[in-house]
Amino acid sequence: MNEEQLEKSKVAVVTGAGRGIGRAIAESLAEQKMKVICVSKTESSCGAAAEAIRSSGGDAVAMPVDVSSGEEIRKACENLLEEHECVDVLVNNAGITRDNLLFRMEEEDWSDVINTNLTSCFHWIKLLGRPMTRKRWGRIVNISSVVGLTGNAGQANYAAAKAGMIGLTKSLAREFAARSVTVNAIAPGFIDTDMTSGLDERIKEVALSQVPLKRFGKSEDIAEMASFLCSEKASFVTGQVFTVDGGMVM
Repeated sequence: MNEEQLEKSKVAVVTGAGRGIGRAIAESLAEQKMKVICVSKTESSCGAAAEAIRSSGGDAVAMPVDVSSGEEIRKACENLLEEHECVDVLVNNAGITRDNLLFRMEEEDWSDVINTNLTSCFHWIKLLGRPMTRKRWGRIVNISSVVGLTGNAGQANYAAAKAGMIGLTKSLAREFAARSVTVNAIAPGFIDTDMTSGLDERIKEVALSQVPLKRFGKSEDIAEMASFLCSEKASFVTGQVFTVDGGMVM
């Protein structure tokens, strides 16, 4: 199979594809001629993302899944593999925040963030990774955060989940390398999304003071990195964490 045929035959799953970074990644992969499965919790959000891709000439379908539920992920993966036999690209982007100082954090706030942001990656990779190893080609990209590298007061749950994604990435990169399946992570900094647009202006000023480039990034900045890591060009890159943060973490 030549490179052009390989590119055209790829199937990609992007979680959290309904908006922001996930949607930008889904659109970028569709531009690479991949068939993109847009996953989000609600039919309306992933449906809108898939429709936008199709309207631009791409190939995409919507798949509503509550990624905090291992059972929902299992059923989704069974359906995917029944239809496609193998998913070539997996981008774990779905995530939530439940910020609070540790002494005020409820156990539910902890478990919801860990299950959605980290445990979901375990389920998706375990279920979709084996066909990749059999095919001896696959790309897995986990969207972590600079918070997973530095920590952040009031985000112990989120930082723990994002740091866990990095450990998962490095471990699975070693496990899957012999089968030519790469596993990498991206650690975005402050990105201009729905999540950051609602921040108080004072908080934004403090955030920007930590960014040498003195601006928030765009979802497309993350999508460009993800697009590269999911391509044939990144075949010798695995187990790495790429900070896309305007210079926050050096």
